[in-house]
Amino acid sequence: MTQSSPTATFLTQEAFDRLQAELADLETNKRPEVVARIEAAREEGDLRENGGYHAAKEEQGKLEARIRELTVLLRDAVVGEAPDFDGKAGPGTVLTVRFDGDDEDTTFLLASREAAGGDLDVFSPQSPIGEAVTGHGAGDTVEYKAPNGSGIKVTIVAVEPFHG
Repeated sequence: MTQSSPTATFLTQEAFDRLQAELADLETNKRPEVVARIEAAREEGDLRENGGYHAAKEEQGKLEARIRELTVLLRDAVVGEAPDFDGKAGPGTVLTVRFDGDDEDTTFLLASREAAGGDLDVFSPQSPIGEAVTGHGAGDTVEYKAPNGSGIKVTIVAVEPFHG
């Protein structure tokens, strides 16, 4: 098995192929469509008051950001199975947790949102909760700071490998 960084994004072949198809569509179809709309709006004259031009430029910015995001993700992704599962939370694991004060468990995937492609909630390994739970197993209680600065305590109920 090849070595990978602790924050590597593991993708199934299906997810990799789906994201590659999305990238190809954005580059081949969507990008030229947006460029054509910008050019058409430019020909209408005064760009300061041209809503179509500004909307198309904003769409172009979002499109180019998504293209860059997918390019980096696909370049750095590890396709295939995640490393051997050691029972600890890490990228590519599904966690069931209970937040302090809650009566119900919450289940989520610890990965990039692109890896899921389904109904499961996804938290980034670099998020506050992701960093707090990484390396911990069932029965462990960890605490982290929410974006608003308050402390949140969570108990890990279960950790399983993701088979998406």
